[in-house]
Amino acid sequence: MFTASRPSALDRLDVFIGRWLTEGETVATAEAPSVRILASDVYEWGPGGRFIMHPAYGRIGEQDVGGLEVIGYDPATDQFRTYFFDHTGNVITETLTCREDTWMWQATQHRCSGTFNDNGRTLTAHHEQSQDGQHWAPSMIVTLRRID
Repeated sequence: MFTASRPSALDRLDVFIGRWLTEGETVATAEAPSVRILASDVYEWGPGGRFIMHPAYGRIGEQDVGGLEVIGYDPATDQFRTYFFDHTGNVITETLTCREDTWMWQATQHRCSGTFNDNGRTLTAHHEQSQDGQHWAPSMIVTLRRID
C-alpha cells in the first residue's frame, strides 16, 4: 500500500487507524463540576501514508468541541509529532511516544497517557493540565472504543 521509502516507524501508528466512539468525563475542580464527554474520532492515513489525519467532533457538557490532529514522524529526531488545530483556532504541538501499549502525548501545559486494551479495541486516556509545566492535575478521562 505504501512506498518502500516510507519510514517503518510509522507502522507503529497503525493501532490508531479506525473509527472510534469516545466517552468520559472531565475531572471536577473547585471552580467546575465534572461534565460528560461524548465524541467521535476518526484516524486515517493521509496521502502517501506518512501522516495520520484525526478529525474529532463532540461535546464536553453542553459545549460543542472539535478539531483536527495531524500525527507525523520526524526521522531526524526519531520522534512522532502531533499538531492539533482546535475549534477555537488554537494550535497545540506535542511529542508522541510509546512504551509497550501506552502512548504519551506531551506539550508544555497538557499531557495525556493512553493505554490500549481489549486487543487494541479500546484506548483509555488520562489527560492532565499544568499552569507551569511542573505541577500537573488531572483534567479528563476518556475511553475510545473502536466501532469499525
